[in-house]
Amino acid sequence: MTSASIKSASGPARRTVVAAAGAAGLAVALTACGGSDDDSSSSSASAGTSEAASTGGTGGGDNAAAGSALTTTADIPEGGGKVFASEKVVVTQPTAGTYKAFSAVCTHQGCAVKSISDGVINCPCHNSNFSITDGSVKSGPAQKPLPEVSITVSGDSITLA
Repeated sequence: MTSASIKSASGPARRTVVAAAGAAGLAVALTACGGSDDDSSSSSASAGTSEAASTGGTGGGDNAAAGSALTTTADIPEGGGKVFASEKVVVTQPTAGTYKAFSAVCTHQGCAVKSISDGVINCPCHNSNFSITDGSVKSGPAQKPLPEVSITVSGDSITLA
């Protein structure tokens, strides 16, 4: 009987721990892929972009302030680009000497885009791809383009406007 009491006493505690760990994992997963393609998701992505354009990013003191150097033109390959995760901005050079910047927050479900290859900005969460030229959707599930972010190119310096 003592053995049964020990099992029942440790059983609920173990289940509680497993349930708590499962809930925490679910919360992390939902946070990473939360949202939808409705207007409220687009608004929050745009709001993050507006803040990134005016303050150099969102949340945290490491972000570049508007007007401070983000990168140099030499760091942005022609036909490609670079993601600046802490500023939530992606800068591209679709053609020689033409620089564009877009929100690095995918319009599908708010994941961060991670790479640029073959003329597209790639989101790893659900494989949405966006044009490096205008941020338009090249392949979904995203249905809305990446919002443009204002930058200034002066000499070889690229800054958030």
